[in-house]
Amino acid sequence: MIYIVHNATPILLATLAALAVGLGFYPALRSVRGSLAVFVAEFWFAAILAGALILAPAKADPWVMAIGTAVVIWAGFILPALVVTLRGRGVGAGGTVRDAGQWLVVMVVEAIVLHGIGLTAPPA
Repeated sequence: MIYIVHNATPILLATLAALAVGLGFYPALRSVRGSLAVFVAEFWFAAILAGALILAPAKADPWVMAIGTAVVIWAGFILPALVVTLRGRGVGAGGTVRDAGQWLVVMVVEAIVLHGIGLTAPPA
């Protein structure tokens, strides 16, 4: 996990971008209550995505790999978890689509920020 330290700046900037996206979807996030937990969660998301981007094979255009990695993580992990959780709680299709869309935007924005700034692989 040393890559997190080596990439603290791009991860922090991706976190801030994700928080800005979240505020656009959920203005209630502006309240101080719970904001530390939201910040930590968004930071962790950005850190995990950074790790995936560092490990992604360079078999395609770097931008395709960056955005593709974000979409694959979203489709493979976030979307199914949201569908099961939200539908299980009785949230309608509209709410599920809205929340899933918000997380897709977050993941793509984080990938753009991380790749745009650049990431450093951990020392060998």
